[in-house]
Amino acid sequence: MAENIFSTINIAGQGMSVQRKRLSAVANNIANANTTRGLDGNPYQREVVVSQNNKRKQFATELDDQINLSRTSKSHAPNTRIKLTDLEKNSVVAVTTTDGKPARLVYDPSHPDANEEGYVHYPDINIVTEMVDMITAQRGFEANTQLVNSAKNLARYSMEI
Repeated sequence: MAENIFSTINIAGQGMSVQRKRLSAVANNIANANTTRGLDGNPYQREVVVSQNNKRKQFATELDDQINLSRTSKSHAPNTRIKLTDLEKNSVVAVTTTDGKPARLVYDPSHPDANEEGYVHYPDINIVTEMVDMITAQRGFEANTQLVNSAKNLARYSMEI
């Protein structure tokens, strides 16, 4: 739950980090679209970023905790004494992994990595799909940037009141 303007900016920053990881994965995929042999001797595997929200308390439980904290003493202010662990501070968790799709076979017996039948194993990377992923990640990054700017403007206008 966003307690103040800084936690809102923190959550937007986490979203920007996820989108940066997605852009990096797309760049790696495009750069290695024709890589037939990596360091391990296998074709390059397409990278994907898997993200999910950090499991936190349900809204009703969180609300009850806030109400109970403010009722224990009039000097208590909600959200000021809650200590979050590092895992709870992150609202979004993102991991880069491979998609595990099998390589596509292209007949090219003159290629140095061709097998006995003359087929070369290329990564199953579609440039159009990668471009769509890139545009989606870019738009997500822009949306989080606008959220940070809106939060800063809100804080600035609040100070002018």
